[in-house]
Amino acid sequence: MFVITQLIGLYVVGANVFNQTQEINGTTIAVTNPVLYALQPPQIQQQSDFSMYFGSMIFAFVIAIVILFLLTRFKIDFILKAWFFIVVAIALFITFNALFLKYIGSLYFTIFALLFALFLAFIKIFRTNFIVHNLTELLIYPGIATVFVPILNIWSVLILLIIISIYDIWAVWHSGIMQKMAKYQIDNLKIFSGFFVPYIPKTLRLKLKKMKKSKLKNRKVKINLAILGGGDIVFPIITAGVILATKIVNLPFGLPQFVGGIIPALFVTAGATIGLTLLFIFSEKKKFYPAMPFITAGIFAGLILSYIFF
Repeated sequence: MFVITQLIGLYVVGANVFNQTQEINGTTIAVTNPVLYALQPPQIQQQSDFSMYFGSMIFAFVIAIVILFLLTRFKIDFILKAWFFIVVAIALFITFNALFLKYIGSLYFTIFALLFALFLAFIKIFRTNFIVHNLTELLIYPGIATVFVPILNIWSVLILLIIISIYDIWAVWHSGIMQKMAKYQIDNLKIFSGFFVPYIPKTLRLKLKKMKKSKLKNRKVKINLAILGGGDIVFPIITAGVILATKIVNLPFGLPQFVGGIIPALFVTAGATIGLTLLFIFSEKKKFYPAMPFITAGIFAGLILSYIFF
């Protein structure tokens, strides 16, 4: 599911859903998509804008984490659920527009996409449904990533990965804040931003294979549940999206230029997937691990390999 979400994310980001092309007097120009005008990311006018928006983004992340922690600490469930509902609905609406580009501008499609996004968001947040939860997760993070990709360049997104990885280590292994917020979301709100991945240990699988079918019918099997947080899903999409949108980057120390595009972006996705897979392979049961450091290491390795070979 992680890989599927990453690939959907690449498609959604590449669709450039916030802009449309129109032909005026024989000239093709880019215009703002009126349906998503209110969600349009800031326009980058010069390179220094990336630094400004990067600082603003980090500040916004800090404020969001603090607010989320306080709402969790004081158990203000209604606001938390309303917050999640709004974010999910907006992200789904953006993704629907990207997946069905040729229908953008149609009033009927806009109404349908909005109502369907609201419906799925309602089921996800206010009605517990495992299938709806995981299916909507496939579409939510591509929509979120699309908002951030236009205001990041290769340097700012790499710095962002490092910062998020350090925060993840602190939040999971030192403060325990990540486990507390995740536990509160699951136990009290009955929601979680991320994937639930049920799995059966290898020893139990081998044991079940040896059992007769008649004995398996009424046997209850206890399965483990791996949890992958939303940040671990969305940041690789953002990184791959930035690399996809990158044309040429001048590197220091006289190194050859880095060329972005679909191939390096796929290397990012592959690197993130391998990093996450290695974490799952070598992690111990019933222990929490910060996934972002492993994912970030995989992304950096993927970028280096794409630079060397392409």
